[in-house]
Amino acid sequence: MTDLKSKKPSETLDVLGKDCPYPIVLIKKEMEKLHSGATLKILCDSSAAVEEAIPRYCEKHGYQFEAVKFEDKGYWEFYIEKT
Repeated sequence: MTDLKSKKPSETLDVLGKDCPYPIVLIKKEMEKLHSGATLKILCDSSAAVEEAIPRYCEKHGYQFEAVKFEDKGYWEFYIEKT
């Protein structure tokens, strides 16, 4: 598995302060724009989105993903690679 956080993202999506379902809706729209092999970096503070909705979306579409939690900052960086 590739270390996605070490790759330069094609786009960054900031969904801080947005509750479900908005983060996943915005992620879906952004992923549709990206080409195969591109990586999307997401800044998210919704635990429901990071722990459930986003991983479920990625698994459904066969996308690789990785989450990094920043306890001190109160948010996650989530990386999705489009296949």
